Amino acid sequence: MATPQKPAQKKASTNPGFQGVRNAIWIIIACFFLAVAFYQFFLGNPANFQDGSNENAPLNLLGTVYKGGIVVPVIITLLFTVIALSVERTIALSKCFGTQSLQKFVAQIKPQIAAGDFAAAEATCNKQKGSVANVVLASIKAYKEMDEATGLKLAQKVSRIQQAHEEATQLEMPTLQMNLPIIATIVTLGTLTALFGTVVGMIKSFQALAQGGGGDSLELSTGISEALVNTASGILTSWVAVVAYNFFTNRIDKLTFALDEVGYSIAKTFESTHAE
Repeated sequence: MATPQKPAQKKASTNPGFQGVRNAIWIIIACFFLAVAFYQFFLGNPANFQDGSNENAPLNLLGTVYKGGIVVPVIITLLFTVIALSVERTIALSKCFGTQSLQKFVAQIKPQIAAGDFAAAEATCNKQKGSVANVVLASIKAYKEMDEATGLKLAQKVSRIQQAHEEATQLEMPTLQMNLPIIATIVTLGTLTALFGTVVGMIKSFQALAQGGGGDSLELSTGISEALVNTASGILTSWVAVVAYNFFTNRIDKLTFALDEVGYSIAKTFESTHAE
């Protein structure tokens, strides 16, 4: 009695090398401890304050930022996280794109596909590596399978090739988009944290005004300084996060456009060479 075969499973992504940090929580934790150390030992250095004590008025911008209060380490954590994840995404996406530029790869492989030289196309993909090459290889494999398939109409075969291309693309997308939602979240968190710090600083300022007539000018200026420092640092963090997020999403869009272009070429080549 013949042994029943198991259903075929989806092939895992074959991107070589570094594909990204899957547990980004450890990056955030490391950035938090780094931010606290930066706040205490660099911003809070006694040399940044009058009489060598961080309880006194600041002498420079570093001391002024330190006076922003406990919200400052939180904002610095967000900023460090954006920087760390930007480095991580840069390395990971460079592996996904492959060994040469995407434009050169597409320009090289489209004529090979149009000419039906799939041996050369496979060699180009093996040399390129990365997500685009993986998807093209999956589409070429589907092309060959449909070339040998019988009992299917031309439209059905073309549809199968397009389906294989889309499935391979979806298989690569999690690697491409990994950790980008965290950067997108920090865009909002940076602004909200800055607003929180601003409100805390203004509360201290109004408390100083409420004490004995005109209030203590030092307490008043400290509260205003805390509010403005938190506002500025939060806006800076959100600005960096927005730039990083848009940069990486733009790179991913370019990659998906290239995939669509190559996938369309493979489907049209099959349709033109198998016209009924």
